[in-house]
Amino acid sequence: MTIVRYSPWKTRGLASQRAEITSLQRQLDRMFEDVKAPVFRTPAAELTETDDALHLKLELPGMEAKDIDVEVTEKAVKVLAERKSETQTEGKGNTRSEFYYGKYQRVIPLKARIQNTNVTAEYKDGILNLKLPKTVEEKNKVVRINLEQN
Repeated sequence: MTIVRYSPWKTRGLASQRAEITSLQRQLDRMFEDVKAPVFRTPAAELTETDDALHLKLELPGMEAKDIDVEVTEKAVKVLAERKSETQTEGKGNTRSEFYYGKYQRVIPLKARIQNTNVTAEYKDGILNLKLPKTVEEKNKVVRINLEQN
């Protein structure tokens, strides 16, 4: 028994096959051109809780502090940032880049209420560090657990 590879274009001439393949390739190219990168990227985050505060780290590489906007409420932190393109082409050269240029956004709900007026921030080496002090009520919060005996 001989195995034969099926080709839907076998029944037509070679020129017809090439025309159909080229047409299909153009359609696929147009489809992928229409698909754009997401409007916002989500930066990686790390949240640590201590008795007195929440410590939030966000990864925002290649940005300047002036391009980062932080909004803090008692229940959430919202970070907006934008990395602007710096592509420079000299002469007839081409640039191929895998860097992401555009907007970053992240909203992080907080599991403890914080004093949003006493938040401190530091941006260094592409990492945004936020210290979010807890409210007095959260620090003094005691939860009683009742255990049942068998």
